[in-house]
Formats: sequence, C-alpha cells, structure tokens
Amino acid sequence: MPKAHETVLEVDLSALTHNFNYLKSKLQPQTKFLAVVKAFAYGSDSVEIAKHLQKLNVDYFAVAYAKEGVILRDAGITTPILVLHPQPINFKTIIERCLEPSIYSTHILNEFRTIAVAQSQKNYPIHLKFNTGLNRLGFKENDIDGIVSKLKNNDSIKVTSLFSHLAASEDFNELDFSKLQIERFNAIAKTFETKSGIKPWLHLCNTSGVLNYPKAHFDMVRCGIGLYGFGNSAKEDKNLKPIASLKSVISQIHEIEKDETVGYNRAYTSNGHEKSATIPIGHADGINRIYGKGNGFVIINGQKAPIIGNVCMDMIMVNVTNIDCKEGDEVVIFNSEYKASTLSESAKSISYEIITAVSQRVKRVFIP
Repeated sequence: MPKAHETVLEVDLSALTHNFNYLKSKLQPQTKFLAVVKAFAYGSDSVEIAKHLQKLNVDYFAVAYAKEGVILRDAGITTPILVLHPQPINFKTIIERCLEPSIYSTHILNEFRTIAVAQSQKNYPIHLKFNTGLNRLGFKENDIDGIVSKLKNNDSIKVTSLFSHLAASEDFNELDFSKLQIERFNAIAKTFETKSGIKPWLHLCNTSGVLNYPKAHFDMVRCGIGLYGFGNSAKEDKNLKPIASLKSVISQIHEIEKDETVGYNRAYTSNGHEKSATIPIGHADGINRIYGKGNGFVIINGQKAPIIGNVCMDMIMVNVTNIDCKEGDEVVIFNSEYKASTLSESAKSISYEIITAVSQRVKRVFIP
C-alpha cells in the first residue's frame, strides 16, 4: 500500500471478503447471514461496506437507527435492513424506505401498529426483540400473551423474526450464563410459536456467538465486529483480518531541552534532550484524550512512539527521541499488524471504541 501523506483510514475490501467467508464457513448452508453496519460500519464507511457485502450476497443488514438505513437506501442498497433501535418519530420514514423495525416493547408495538394501519400496510415485516439477560432492550417471556393478542385480527404487520442478544458470548467465564440465555430464548420461541401459530426466523448469535456456540446459530446470525477483523479472542483474531488501517504523517519535529514542556497545560516535561513529533490527528479524529500522557502510542518506522502530553483537538505529540525519522514520514496508529485492539488495551478500552470513533473528517481510501 502507498505511504500516507495525510491522515487517512485505508479500508481493505479483500480483508472484508476474507472475514465474511470465514464467518460464513462456520454456518450451515441454510443459515442466513446478517451484517451489522451500524455506526458508519464500525467507523469504516457504511455505504461502501454495504455495497461490497451486497455483492457477496449477504442476506440482511442491521443498523442502529433509521437514519443509518435511509443513508443505505439512498446509496442504492436493496438488501433487507433491520433497524435495531427504532424510535416512533421515525416509523413513517421506516415504512417509506422499506426498513424493518425491531419491536422491543408494548409501547413500540402499539405505536408501529398504529402507523402501519394508517399507512395501509399489509404484512409489514417486524422483528420481535426479547430480553434474555442483557437487560438493555426487549420483551420478557411473560409479554407473549399480550403480543399475540395485538397480532390477532391485524394483517398490517407480520412477525419475520424473534431475536435476542447474548451478554457475554466471548467470555468463557460466563459460559453458564450464555447457556442460560440460549435456554431462555428456546423457551420463548417455543411459547411464542405455540400461542401465536407463527413460526418466525430465530437469531441470537453475534460474532462471538457464531464462533463459540454453533448449536445456537438458529436461522440467522448477526455479525458485526468479526467482519471488521476482530474475533474477541487471541485464537480467533488470527483467523480474521482487520480491514482498517489508520495512518498519518509527521508534520514537524521539535528538539526539546531538559525541563521544557510539551502541549496544553504543560502536561509533559522533558527529562533531558529529547525529540517530539507532531502528527495531524487528535480527539476530533477519534484519538481520545485518554490516550495521552503516555497511555497510547503510534508506530513510526516500526517502533513505538508514546503519545506525550495531552491529546489536542487536531494533533498529538509523540516522543521520537530514539527513533530514526524525519518530517513527512508515515505514522501508523493501527493496522493489521499493530492492531486497534492492542492500542485500545493500552488505555483499558476495547477495539470497538477506537475504530468506531474515527471521525468522518478523516479521508477514507478503499483498497480493492
């Protein structure tokens, strides 16, 4: 890949294909694959990622909010799109743009049913979200009678799927809890089918669920972080390829004398004659202030350069005293070798946070 001459996020679409095919290889042929492209496709670019995955015949997409689905529809995405956290104010838009809502409470069910009737819809697809232990969104099992009563004698909406979300599928210390969630979901599905006479698709597994709980794949799986190259374990990380590389460039190098300070609030003091490099990326670009004061680092010519002082809005300064470098040299914040997960661990964070934080003002470059 060419050297960076400005701050860019390079997105490797061949790595995305690899990850998709690897995760698909864990499934039975009939199991559907839903790709999660919320949060700007985990910071990469939802439109370009969705276009590529649509060419690979992905079965479904998921976004968090209606606006994200509208962006995909405007870009020509025709694959079904599940909206995971819809708000009633957007229900008309959801119907107008052929998006499919997650219905997670009686209030949301009533609101969407009312809009669907008013819009003269027939069998509009909805997805019922059940809470099996994450305690974030979802109906409880004892809500089923009420749901069924609202579905009867109403052909404006149709239940396409039932789903839930595992709370700790990557953590084998929580194996018993994950198994309990799977049991609860099975019970909910059976009760719903018995009482409603409807047999919807079932889906429960996220990326770690796909890898760790093959008997819980049901009719469809939902993969997010795995598509972007992270398997939530050292073992699975080796089988996946991070698709994004965040790079920048050295703007200026300073010679710093002993007891001189660097950056806002004089947060770093030199211990002797040192060199600092200023890089055009800051907390407005996704490098949170928590990475400052030596917590985070970048890679310059294959060596770690710790971030010194406070992270600025548009810049960071790093210590390059022992690194052979010059102004204009490339800087790697993360890539497939120096992974975002490693950088995030230095600040007691997770890969999800740093990759989704990359600002949309950072130029995206797509590698076929």
